[in-house]
Amino acid sequence: MHYSFIVIGDQNVKGIAVERITEFFPHYFCAGIFPNDLAVLETIAEVKPHLIFFNINTDGNTESLTIKMLGKSYEYLTVIPYVVILCPTNDFAMEAIKNGISDYLNNSNLHTLGESLSKFEKRVPIPQQKSICIKSYSDYHFLKYDDIVFLKADNNTTDFKTTIGSKVTAYKTLKYFESVLPPYFIRIHKSYIVNIHFITRIQFSKSRCYLSLNEELPFSNSYRGTIEQILHLNLIGS
Repeated sequence: MHYSFIVIGDQNVKGIAVERITEFFPHYFCAGIFPNDLAVLETIAEVKPHLIFFNINTDGNTESLTIKMLGKSYEYLTVIPYVVILCPTNDFAMEAIKNGISDYLNNSNLHTLGESLSKFEKRVPIPQQKSICIKSYSDYHFLKYDDIVFLKADNNTTDFKTTIGSKVTAYKTLKYFESVLPPYFIRIHKSYIVNIHFITRIQFSKSRCYLSLNEELPFSNSYRGTIEQILHLNLIGS
């Protein structure tokens, strides 16, 4: 299982871009990079990241998310994330402490990132769940996440395609599984969720994702940003 994290705003501190921590700490997964605005609160509630890197917007934009707003959001979030502030100065350090922010970085070199992630992992032990239990007809199937290639919607049911070629039908919607699967299961189409570890090729001209095991899936324009995010973060082999 991986820890998921998001980045809010453009990084303005010296050092390694935090979205690249997956290169040095492979048990982390970047679930997205989002602009610093109020809409990101809804994104946090939907994505439920374990960890947030938050670059404070110092340009005075009233539409930007503030430390205080983020602290207040804890009241209605079902999962309280671990938040790391990115700021080149200590101007907001006291405000961060008052609002329950977890850590504060002026520099994102490998040492400071490693220290911050170490503190985070002591606070939030990595989840050990490696499989999902699916009720199918009168049976219960236990599927390892690493054995699930993709999910396909079929009206109000969902078909799981596995590495051995079998299909398991679950009596829940694709939207339900989108919310409970690990973050490396990505929605690429209204009818498909794919385990990105099986993606071998992406062809934008034909809007197709090619997978190992001789599988290929379409992706829709509405999820094109998700596909581009996968490429941008180098989460699949080139």
